[in-house]
Amino acid sequence: MKELLLAVIYSIALLSAATTSANNNKLNTVAIFDAQHPPGNIAITPSGRKFLSIHGFYGQKQKIMELFKDGTTKPYPNEAWAYAYNNGKGFYDVLGINVSANGILWMLDTSGPDHAGRLVGWDTINEQLHKIIYLAKPTITETSFLNDLAVDNKNGYIYIADTAQGSQAAIITVNIKTGAARRVLQNSHYTTAENINIVIEGRTMKIGGQAARLGVNPITLEPNENWLYFGSMSGTSIYRIATSAMIDESLSSKALEQKVERYGTKPISDGIIVDGGGNVYVTDITNGAIGVVKPSGDYEVLFKNERLVWPDGFSYGADDKIYFTVNELHRSPPLNDGKDGSQGQFSVLSFEPLVKGKVGR
Repeated sequence: MKELLLAVIYSIALLSAATTSANNNKLNTVAIFDAQHPPGNIAITPSGRKFLSIHGFYGQKQKIMELFKDGTTKPYPNEAWAYAYNNGKGFYDVLGINVSANGILWMLDTSGPDHAGRLVGWDTINEQLHKIIYLAKPTITETSFLNDLAVDNKNGYIYIADTAQGSQAAIITVNIKTGAARRVLQNSHYTTAENINIVIEGRTMKIGGQAARLGVNPITLEPNENWLYFGSMSGTSIYRIATSAMIDESLSSKALEQKVERYGTKPISDGIIVDGGGNVYVTDITNGAIGVVKPSGDYEVLFKNERLVWPDGFSYGADDKIYFTVNELHRSPPLNDGKDGSQGQFSVLSFEPLVKGKVGR
């Protein structure tokens, strides 16, 4: 009996190892970047063009780039706009980017003590500025960090994860047509950080000398755009709320909170994306992995290997693959005692989703 039990355990271990190996073989390296181009997030147009923000934690002057099929890049939208803000053009610092169904690349430009935040929309078809929407107080706060965004084509809204400090973390809803913005779900346990450490390579991430506690960050829409999914970076839950509730200005703060549902369990994470089957993919930063929250609410690891050194943001490709960035963020100066400890592991990777499905495809 003991021998049979050991044989079963050994067989399960072999099957698990084989499954992990097979999964890792399905993880494709799309592009590798040098130290001047550490990627932040990625956005892919319906025609397949790929754009990336350049992560501000590394202090680069260039903020946006386009990635080509041969792995080369160029500043985007053009030389005047791709770099640090100057005389009305360029950006202060862009992390979140996303693209609408009609090819508008929305770039989320962060706020600062001397300037408002902005949503800059660039028409990638006609190659011209489409629109700028300013985000000022009281929509933003003194501690706002405009982090990531999701574009709701059906309702004409953009949802922004503002990873502000402590209880100030919130989601901002923006009406694309009018530019009207509202701050919602602030001071809610759905958007604030849990009291858990972010530990990577044996080191606790700190900001300003304190253990990092980061609120709402991962945010995305499911393919039909009926549900908005989100969670705290320093959090163990994925939540969702109907987009119809998010844009209903008649709902009080309490009534809106009551519309939020817990979808499942996740690890500490940066980006998320949902496929056509309700599977929520997660960049599992503390374990160097890509995982998935199934519709059952359970979490499992899909890929785990040495290439996944802080996997960051996702985008769904025109080829029905899911793309994501890797940027070693724990080795960047703000999270590494002011020193750049990066080791050249900046990349974009891709994999096949469990279920295909995206708006317009």
